[in-house]
Amino acid sequence: MSETSMSIEQIWESLLSREPGTVRQTFATLDKQEQAAVLAHLRKMVSEPGWHPEQRVSANAALEALGE
Repeated sequence: MSETSMSIEQIWESLLSREPGTVRQTFATLDKQEQAAVLAHLRKMVSEPGWHPEQRVSANAALEALGE
């Protein structure tokens, strides 16, 4: 993980917080490879079956906050 002291759980909690500033700030702490992986996973959460509706809403909010 890049220069962050956050655990993976804390990172995802922040990314799925539905708070645009928190999402962008957390995303900015990740390196380019991690950012690409996060974006791919968020897109899967929004588009693939099996995710809880609230998870889909949170993932979509994160993508919107990141300009996706």
